[in-house]
Amino acid sequence: MSKKVIITCAVTGGLHTPTMSPHLPITPDEIAEASIGAAEAGAAIIHLHARNPENGRPVQDPDLFMQFMPRIKQSTNAVLNVTTGGGLGMTLEERLRPAHRARPEVCSLNMGTMNFCAFELAEKYKEWRFDWEKDYLAGTKDLIYANTYQMLETIMVEVGQAYGTRFEFECFDLSHLEAIKYFANKGLIKPPFLIQGIFGVMGGMGATIENLVHFKNTADRLFGDDYEFSCFGVGRQQMHFLTVGAIMGGSVRVGLEDSVYIGKGELATSNAQQVAKIRHIVEELGLEIATPDEARERLSLKGGDRVGF
Repeated sequence: MSKKVIITCAVTGGLHTPTMSPHLPITPDEIAEASIGAAEAGAAIIHLHARNPENGRPVQDPDLFMQFMPRIKQSTNAVLNVTTGGGLGMTLEERLRPAHRARPEVCSLNMGTMNFCAFELAEKYKEWRFDWEKDYLAGTKDLIYANTYQMLETIMVEVGQAYGTRFEFECFDLSHLEAIKYFANKGLIKPPFLIQGIFGVMGGMGATIENLVHFKNTADRLFGDDYEFSCFGVGRQQMHFLTVGAIMGGSVRVGLEDSVYIGKGELATSNAQQVAKIRHIVEELGLEIATPDEARERLSLKGGDRVGF
């Protein structure tokens, strides 16, 4: 428990839709403001997606990323982490366009092909702000989110090795830890690894503390001291999962990508509100939060002066 806790904030994501919360950032201005607020509240890393500013649909348009990433960089010292996941149903070429433009310090990398199901949310709302939302969610009942070993290798070579970008390895299953180990043994990626355990997505690991402990024990066995552990539980599991993860010596991820709530039945009014809450919890546990530069050192990042924005 001696390590400082690195707080990541995923400000908008590609799963929640505008109907679910009026506070979900959609436009470049909203995403920039949300990111700056989260950084000021204590987030060392900001995880970024883009959306169509007219209707909120997830898009991987590099021009949209360039409307908010330079502004966030100018206003904060936070590490900016660009998605390679994008939105459901996108091709790999689409998913990688922002990374090729931004050449960031960190990109997310989902470590396995999986069912990524959100179709039950399609029945939760009777009225929708935009026409695309319900079909987008309902379509996940018959969708395979592809992250083949060839796709993973392509990202590691064409983004990681090409730009000196490191990864937030998103793990929805124990098999995803084995995938990281495989590519490490092949020399395509090198430690320290930022391993993000994700719990509660239908199609991945369930959000139970037993699963969290087993996941952490497996990562310890595979990587020893060569990794930084972080985790989150989606939806209503968010805060108590993060609390347990921090007690276990891990870092944490919050944000409206992962949950649109701040408490039971209460929508979060901002990403900064979630950051402030987990910061308060962490500090009440007697732990400290890491600054962006401390996170850079721990994760061996190249620095904000070597990016493409």
